[in-house]
Amino acid sequence: MSVIAEIIDTLENKVEKLFIKLKSLEKINQDLKVELTKSAQTIQTQHQEIEALKTQYETLKIANTLLGSDDNKRDTKLKINSLIREIDYCIAQLSD
Repeated sequence: MSVIAEIIDTLENKVEKLFIKLKSLEKINQDLKVELTKSAQTIQTQHQEIEALKTQYETLKIANTLLGSDDNKRDTKLKINSLIREIDYCIAQLSD
């Protein structure tokens, strides 16, 4: 009977160690989820900053061309023509 008791004690110890390991892994998993969420938020913020900087860059390119730079003249003319078409479309919509 003592052999069975020893086996049961050994099993209880192993199960107890498994529960401790499980709790530890659950904690690590939760920490990783929090870190993943923070990383996703950081990526989203950086993406928004990149888009804002791209817009600023395009605006600066157009302003630079309007000030006399020949580098981006074609792009600026296309942008101005596009804006004029949009304005004409809005005027036509208001007229109807």
